[in-house]
Amino acid sequence: MIQENRVVVTGLGALSPIGIGKENFWQACLAGKNGIGKITHFDPTGYTSQIAGEVQDFDPAQFIDKKEIKRMDRYTQFALAAAKLAFEDAQLKEIDSSRTGVFVGAGIGGMDTLHNQYEKLFSKGPSRISPFFIPMMIANMAAGNIAITFKLQGPCECIVTACASGTNAIGDAYRVIQRGEADMMFAGGTEAAISPAGVAGFSAMKALCSDHNDDPAHASRPFDKNRSGFVMGEGSGIILLEKLEHALARGAHIYAEIVGYGRNDDAYHITTPAPGGVTQAKCMKLALDDAGLKPEEIDYINAHGTSTHFNDQGETEAIKSVFGEHAYKLAVSSTKSMTGHMLGAAGGIEAVATILSVENDIIHPTINYETPDEGLDLNYVPNEAQARKVNAAISNSFGFGGHNACLVFKKFIG
Repeated sequence: MIQENRVVVTGLGALSPIGIGKENFWQACLAGKNGIGKITHFDPTGYTSQIAGEVQDFDPAQFIDKKEIKRMDRYTQFALAAAKLAFEDAQLKEIDSSRTGVFVGAGIGGMDTLHNQYEKLFSKGPSRISPFFIPMMIANMAAGNIAITFKLQGPCECIVTACASGTNAIGDAYRVIQRGEADMMFAGGTEAAISPAGVAGFSAMKALCSDHNDDPAHASRPFDKNRSGFVMGEGSGIILLEKLEHALARGAHIYAEIVGYGRNDDAYHITTPAPGGVTQAKCMKLALDDAGLKPEEIDYINAHGTSTHFNDQGETEAIKSVFGEHAYKLAVSSTKSMTGHMLGAAGGIEAVATILSVENDIIHPTINYETPDEGLDLNYVPNEAQARKVNAAISNSFGFGGHNACLVFKKFIG
């Protein structure tokens, strides 16, 4: 039997509606900053939902050559910027190209590019379509461009599992290093789908919050009785995973160790999670078993926490099923209360928040939690951060199609 490698986190790249860069993002999390506002990417007049969590003050020229910017959709720009932030944070001086790879998930890919090019096609004809249309739009180009930029010749993949994409990408990258196929992996998720078609599509499903257009700051309210749908977000979260021996040899700062990964599928419905959170509970149990941890050893759960009725109810039931009485001793909070739902990027940015909670022994709040709902009676860390020991934590992601993915991070002990 091949000895599995231990895997640690040595770099964090965050690009979100509440901050760009690890420190800005984390301080905003702890302060309970709201990142939701009126949509500015396009004129939302006439749309049922007119609010979103947009990344503010993002200048791609700070991260990408101006010539290349024009050849990348916004979702790829986000990913490349977050990867560079993770690279800088890890204080890497050199990379062994053949032993470093990239797994970056995206739920949708280049929706802005698709929309713009279809407009050209219908208004000006096929001869006006950009030759970069396809390589800008396809979902794998975030991972591909990171590999090209850093000259990485190891495993390079795009995981597309809807809102579980970023978490699956990190978990699958973890497995690659465990098996000895690479020494380092950039992993996470990215998304930029706040576009006319994206907002209209989710609105048509009646999935988006539509009753807070004049009060966006209170629209995303996971686990609150008066929640009324999720709010779209955008951005990217990329972390650097590293084989322990490799990290120690270069004197890297280790944020946490990744020790568990679970994944499965509800096999129930294209959008609605299975009743009672039964399969989500199984997914968390898979991650715990993989980590070799007992339920009572978990201190914090970064919830999927979408601010929708079915998710928040089912996830709470799943947590109670797995953790029993310990569920009431856990802290459970939702990053989405501040950022909105970043879709394929959610698992990446929420992994960053979870890792920083493990390192710093403090848990960010679920903002806008005002009215308890029947049966939703856990410690959702309402409105203010809580300082408490976090030796081990789970990050949950559940996506359309029934995709479930859970990661377990714990404090690094040499």
